[in-house]
Amino acid sequence: MEAFFVSTGIVALAEMGDKTQLLALLLAARFRKPWPIVLGILVSTIANHAMAGAVGAWVTAQLGPQTLRWVLGVSFLAMAAWILVPDRMEDVAASKPPRLGVFGATVVAFFLAEMGDKTQIATMMLAARYNPYEVVAGTTLGMMLADAPVVWLGERMTRRVPIRVVHAVSAVLFAALGLFALLG
Repeated sequence: MEAFFVSTGIVALAEMGDKTQLLALLLAARFRKPWPIVLGILVSTIANHAMAGAVGAWVTAQLGPQTLRWVLGVSFLAMAAWILVPDRMEDVAASKPPRLGVFGATVVAFFLAEMGDKTQIATMMLAARYNPYEVVAGTTLGMMLADAPVVWLGERMTRRVPIRVVHAVSAVLFAALGLFALLG
């Protein structure tokens, strides 16, 4: 259960101010249909994070324990630095969604936006360290905890959350995980 809780917390914090959270805000403002958007986020996140979890598990099988420890430690420290750089609204694709309806547009947009994103990479790294199934379940819950309220509460919520503080806490968590991995 440690993997589940760690993954949930890290992704929920890392997602604050992330481009996919901004995408959720844009989709909510554009379509004003929260349920298909939230369900699209869920389906997309499960698919994307399951893929990332599989890659993380594969990396674990390919690397020896010492190499994996160093790769994870350095990766978590790099993630701590990267998370301090917040995404901007311009980073979010504002093009017309495909003609798949609100649900389909959300699934496609979120899946593509998550490719190479902080939370996808965090999922890979966590899956390399912990049980990938627990990690994917945790990161998916973390994503939903961060993005679903944005769909319903929109801009009111994003104005009240001190993004810099959230990013700092996330960076500290990633740095702690990196140091823990490096030091044993």
